Amino acid sequence: MSERKYGSEFGFQTRAVHTGNDVDKDSGAIKRPITMANSYELPYDPSDINWSSSDKSLYTRNGGTNQKYLEEKIASFEGSDDCIVLASGVAALSGLFFALLESGDHVMFSNVTYVAAYRLLNELLNNKFKVETTIVDTTDLEAVRAAIRPNTKLVHIETPGNPTIGISDIQEIAKLAHKNGALLSVDNTFASPYNQRPIELGADFAIESLTKFINGHGDAMGGSIAGQKEALDKIRFQSQVNLGGTISPFNAWLIMRGAVTFPLRMKQHNENALAVAKFLAGLESVSFVSYPGLPGNKGHEIAKKQMEKGFGGVLSFGLKADKDTCNEFVSQLRVVTSAVSLGHDESLIVYLGENDERQYLYPEEFHQGFFRFSVGIEDVEDIISDLEQALEKVGLSLKVV
Repeated sequence: MSERKYGSEFGFQTRAVHTGNDVDKDSGAIKRPITMANSYELPYDPSDINWSSSDKSLYTRNGGTNQKYLEEKIASFEGSDDCIVLASGVAALSGLFFALLESGDHVMFSNVTYVAAYRLLNELLNNKFKVETTIVDTTDLEAVRAAIRPNTKLVHIETPGNPTIGISDIQEIAKLAHKNGALLSVDNTFASPYNQRPIELGADFAIESLTKFINGHGDAMGGSIAGQKEALDKIRFQSQVNLGGTISPFNAWLIMRGAVTFPLRMKQHNENALAVAKFLAGLESVSFVSYPGLPGNKGHEIAKKQMEKGFGGVLSFGLKADKDTCNEFVSQLRVVTSAVSLGHDESLIVYLGENDERQYLYPEEFHQGFFRFSVGIEDVEDIISDLEQALEKVGLSLKVV
C-alpha cells in the first residue's frame, strides 16, 4: 500500500494520478515498478504463518504488490472500504458468486447481463451446485419485488445492461434487497465509477471489468470487486487464493498506468457518445437508439439520478436494413473498428444478429439484430462522418426525421 494517502478530500482526477503510487524506496523512481517475483522473503520464524493468507506478501497467487497498489486506487474510485483485483471481469464475477453462494440459495439477476454472468448463474451454478436462479427485468421495480424469495441470498444487477443499455435503479433495488435480507451486487462496467458509484447508492458490491474503461487502452485484462473488507476477505481466501484467478503483476501495472487518464477519457467518452446518439436518433434509416442520455430513453430519469457525471460511452442502435446490409455497413467503416470489447480509446462496433441465445430476453426492437457501439475518444466529427459515409455506401438514407 502507498505511504501517501489520497482520500476523499482530494478530487477524482487527483486520486487517479496519485492513489496507489509512491516513490520507490530502492531506486528513487517516482512511479511504482513492476514486481514480477512470484515469491517473497519469509520472516526469521515462519512457523505461525497462514500459507493461504493475503495479509502479507508471500506468494503472488495470494496477492502481489502491484495488485495491492491497484486495489487501493480502485477502492478510491468506488468510494469503498476495500477492493479485490483479479485476472478479469469474469474472474471477479465468478469469485464473488463462488464465495457468497451455497446450494439452496436463491439469486435474482438482471435479464440483460454480460453473457458470462448469465451462464454462471443460469447454467453453471444452477446445474452443478443447485443454486436457484431467477431472471428478472430489473428495470422494473415491481418485477424485482415480486421475485424476491425467503431464500434470496443475492440480487445481481447490471446497469447499464449489456448489450441493450437498460437502466436499473440501484438505490431502490438495494432497499428491496436489504429489507429482505439479501445482498446486492452491481456490475458497473458500462457506467464506470467515474459516472456511477454503486456502493454509495447502497449496493454491497460493485464489480468492474478493468479491461474496459478504467484501463482504456485495449492491452490488459483485469476485474475488481469493491465492498466492505470483512466480506472481501472471505472472497480473497475462497476465490482468489483457492481458485487462483490472480491478476498478473504486468497487467496490474498496465491498468494502474491507464487509470491515471481514466477520468479525462471518460469525459470524452460521455461527450462523444451523447453526440453520436443524438445524430443516430435523428436519422430516418435508424430504427431505434438505446442510450440513457437521450431524454426519450426509458431509463433517462433514473440515469440522471444515479449517473453523476455522464451516461457512459456505449450505446445500441438498429438500422432499417437486413442482415447483409448491416454487415456491409460495418465493413465500410474506417474510423470505427469491428471488434468485441468496449471502453477502449478507439471506437468499436459489433453487429449482434437475430440468433443471439438470449434474444428472447431483450426488448422487442432488438429482435431483428442490432449494433452495440462503444464510442471512443476520437474527434467526434470524424466518428459521425465515418458513420455517414458507411450509411451512404450501403444505400441507407441520411435524411433527418
